[in-house]
Amino acid sequence: MRLHHVQVSCPPGGEDRARAFYAGVLGLSEVAKPPALAARGGAWFRSADGRVEVHVGVEADFAPARKAHPAFCVDGNDGIDAVAARAEAAGVPVDWDDLFPGYRRFHTADGNGNRVEILTPLR
Repeated sequence: MRLHHVQVSCPPGGEDRARAFYAGVLGLSEVAKPPALAARGGAWFRSADGRVEVHVGVEADFAPARKAHPAFCVDGNDGIDAVAARAEAAGVPVDWDDLFPGYRRFHTADGNGNRVEILTPLR
């Protein structure tokens, strides 16, 4: 078994904020949704190697996820520092902590306020 995708939500009209974060900050590519699903709004994103996929769905009664979150593992200190720099440049929070043994990590929020974790193993 493997994880196919993670879905997060956004409010109606929140797709561009999602694009700014998932494509602009994380570097994922937007992929076309199947036509029957595209009518619902939202956006889908995928990593170049196809191992990471995020679906952003529209919710009329949207409330940002403050505890539940996806966690994205990046390669090395250079990788995590680059994501942190892009997040800061985009004006989203970067909150580092050392509470997860064996990992360097920070929490941020996507453009719609959903919690997101970025981490890399300590070597």
